[in-house]
Amino acid sequence: MPSQRIFSKLIKTDDADLDSLNEDARPYVAGNAVRQMAAQALQSTGDQVVNAKTVLPWLMNALGAPSAFVAFLVPIRESGSMLPQAAWAPKVRRQRVRKWVWVAGAAGQAFATAVLALVAATAEGVIAGVGVLLALAVFALARSLTSIASKNVLGRTVPKGVRGQIKGVTTVASAVVALTLGLALRVWGGDSLGVGVLAALLGGAALAWAIAAAVYATIHEPAEDVEPEAQSEDGPGWATQAKDLWRDDAVFRRFVTARALLLVAALSPPFVVGLGIQQGASGLGSLGLFVMAQGIAGIIGGPLFGRLADKSSRRLMIGASLASSAVIVVFLGLLALPATSEAFWLAPATYLLLALVHVGARLARKTYVVDIAEGDQRTQYVAVANTLMGILLLAAGGITAVLSAWGPQYALLLLAALGVAGAVVGCSLPEASDA
Repeated sequence: MPSQRIFSKLIKTDDADLDSLNEDARPYVAGNAVRQMAAQALQSTGDQVVNAKTVLPWLMNALGAPSAFVAFLVPIRESGSMLPQAAWAPKVRRQRVRKWVWVAGAAGQAFATAVLALVAATAEGVIAGVGVLLALAVFALARSLTSIASKNVLGRTVPKGVRGQIKGVTTVASAVVALTLGLALRVWGGDSLGVGVLAALLGGAALAWAIAAAVYATIHEPAEDVEPEAQSEDGPGWATQAKDLWRDDAVFRRFVTARALLLVAALSPPFVVGLGIQQGASGLGSLGLFVMAQGIAGIIGGPLFGRLADKSSRRLMIGASLASSAVIVVFLGLLALPATSEAFWLAPATYLLLALVHVGARLARKTYVVDIAEGDQRTQYVAVANTLMGILLLAAGGITAVLSAWGPQYALLLLAALGVAGAVVGCSLPEASDA
């Protein structure tokens, strides 16, 4: 079968644990894995365009939106996709088949991205800024559905020992697209912002999500019985469940703390991009350098960190925290030297290294949370962790926004310190195989 051949070429199954799957799912592992890789690669491809750290700030600038609007892009994108998840969790747990939750989320992202394309093509100024933020809020809400469902479906249809590799392959696939896109922007973008080009790219991203939804709908997911406590509408609310989980589950509590401190890898790139723009990199050609950096990071980091995540997602989290902090410290040191402070390559090269480390951080924490839990506990872990992360992200964003008023360097220094603290907390986590 074609899916079996593709699966065997891309994934090493030496450490696969088929006993971790429902018997009904075992005959379909290869096909399910390929379908998930394809759908999530399409989603990741769209993510390269609807990127709140690079493309959307450029779009806001091109449309003449007030600069204050740009500050809301990352918080809306990240927190909007995380905060609703604990509230979604009880509804998801009552679904015997959960792939349709992902399909609904992908359809919502396709709609929101199409609206972004329409705004890019027709609006400007304040109206454009409001339109982008509202569409991004809808996008983030839809993304919360795919986020909570994807780990459930992955855990139900793919065995332990290969899940990190699957995420690694999808990272590489989307990175190839990012690299191609970045090269095109670099070669043909020039110094013009090219609003029409960005609108067309957003339209293509919307189509990618629509295709992804269609592919994901063909996954063979076994219908599993709903646990009795999930069937009841009368149990404690999601906020109470989140509080109880945080209080009673020490491993979960340490994981969320470590993940929060890993925000260094997620929050620092926009400040690096901002410093690059201050050096005069304001055209589409310069945007291409950052998009290319994202693609290169995915191509290198996807397969490398995917295998490392399967071996020890805990150690990979620790390493990613320390590496992020080290990159920031070196960047700020070079920025302070007259010989390198104006170098055109400094900001893109730093962005490349941070993007590479971020690939490792994402694969590590996603693999860890899937592997340390089973069944509906996995749903609860993912939902509560992401909701708590949404709150912490807003707080961290507010603090770094205040610090950045004195200069992006101060915000980066705080993030570097948080990365070191994240590594310390990560050392206290058990290995996923022992949890």
